[in-house]
Amino acid sequence: MASSPDQLDQVTDHLLQIEIELRRLDVWEVEAPPASAFRSNEPFCIDTMAFTQWLQFVFLERMKVLVESGQPLPTVSGIAPMAEEHFRGRAASGAGLIRTLQAMDQLLSDA
Repeated sequence: MASSPDQLDQVTDHLLQIEIELRRLDVWEVEAPPASAFRSNEPFCIDTMAFTQWLQFVFLERMKVLVESGQPLPTVSGIAPMAEEHFRGRAASGAGLIRTLQAMDQLLSDA
């Protein structure tokens, strides 16, 4: 099913907010991980990347391509629980990022 213009606008806003939160947490990276890190077969490339790297270099990039090319968006998303697990016990709470990911999960799953 094609995404509505309103949904695409909301997804674009959420993608920007995810980037803002990654920068606020000071985990935004200038250089991508090595190519071998992207060949992981594990969910979230958990064996080759930090979760925040996966968000920046895999999730954000793939979602931008889908939005820009007009391809169908995912209809199920469950990224927020992974973010909660990633930030559990860390000094940086990641609360803003988690809230944004919860909103993105909801938006994609309600489409």
